[in-house]
Amino acid sequence: MEKIFKRGEKEITALSWDAIFRVEEGRKKLGEQMPVSVYRMFEYSMRNALTQMYGKESMIKVFRMAGEEAGQEFYKRYLDGDLMLNDFLAQLQQKLLEYSFGMLRVEKFDVQTGHAVLTVSEDLDCSGLPVSGETVCNYDEGFIAGILKAYTQKDYVVTEVDCWATGDTVCRFDARVVGKGKS
Repeated sequence: MEKIFKRGEKEITALSWDAIFRVEEGRKKLGEQMPVSVYRMFEYSMRNALTQMYGKESMIKVFRMAGEEAGQEFYKRYLDGDLMLNDFLAQLQQKLLEYSFGMLRVEKFDVQTGHAVLTVSEDLDCSGLPVSGETVCNYDEGFIAGILKAYTQKDYVVTEVDCWATGDTVCRFDARVVGKGKS
């Protein structure tokens, strides 16, 4: 039986993505689909537990880190990094829709600076939540940063500026290049 974690010298260090993606072997009848509400039970109970154990800022950091790692893996598995920017963004829109992540719209992408403003409507994480006055899509921030980093080979910081939970009807993300990255 294959392990889903690879062992490092002293501890478990990295996920084996190939093992995680073999859903059809274990879910022959149920497949990959599950209700959004069940996904959210997992996500929001995890947010709550991490906040109670480590504080809100650490919880946010964990969700962003996890999102970034998943975004980079999503890029490797589902996106063509050889496409020109407009074609790449169109493919990203299609894949996010295909996998029911949300409906992506690119409001701005400055090719000189790498600055982008993206919206996601019907976002998996928050659409339909009551207004709390705070953005909650920290995993998405990391996920988008991971995809942009993988495509551009530059480090990104992505910040959610509008969210269903702040009373908006879309999630709006401001994505900015930080540092020099790999050229």
